[in-house]
Amino acid sequence: MRTVAVIGRKGGSGKTTIAAHLAMGFVLRGRRTILADADPQRSAIEVFKGRGEPGPELIATSGSKLFALKTAAMNAAADVLVIDTPAVLEDETAKAVVLSDLSLLVVRPTFLDLSAAVRTSSIIRQLRRPGLVILNQAPASREGVEPPIVKRAIEALSLLRLPIAPVVVRARAAYQIVLESGRSVEELPAETIAAQEMKDLCAFVDRFVFGAPAKPVAQPKDEGPTAKEA
Repeated sequence: MRTVAVIGRKGGSGKTTIAAHLAMGFVLRGRRTILADADPQRSAIEVFKGRGEPGPELIATSGSKLFALKTAAMNAAADVLVIDTPAVLEDETAKAVVLSDLSLLVVRPTFLDLSAAVRTSSIIRQLRRPGLVILNQAPASREGVEPPIVKRAIEALSLLRLPIAPVVVRARAAYQIVLESGRSVEELPAETIAAQEMKDLCAFVDRFVFGAPAKPVAQPKDEGPTAKEA
């Protein structure tokens, strides 16, 4: 089993949006997925309440319970545990990072986000755990040319000494709209720009974590995900 922590010290970075899409990305690739919501706001669980189709198993948790949760997930033969962490609580973030095979640091191309990322990236390095930076909510490129704010952000992120995901997630309304029904943009028609963007990101993370792409499998129909406390 693999464990992926989605982290971000700055509130509003889109951390939960990425966590929800990533969890669904694993599901769509045939992985048995548990989404652990360690954020006191329980936003990740709220997202999937409106989903009528099979999705990740949802568990409300906290940093002190993550080790027991990971053990239970392994015993239940889950393929991947995705942890949505709280934004400000560094101790909670550290507990998730130390248990994870990969920590995804979600950052917007703003000065405050980049400043906060310096502290968060240092936690990953100090714990000597694998990390990956995802640039999120970035302005769209024009004719293949990145806006200056994105170029500057990528240059700044390179100083964190963590690899940067090759897929930049853009500021698109589709990411928020689909969450209202507990879906991923990957479930939109393939020609949708957001769908292809997230498909590329999820496929990259899946390969990064598992080392080989999964084969999508048909998902059985049931009443959808349920949330429980662990």
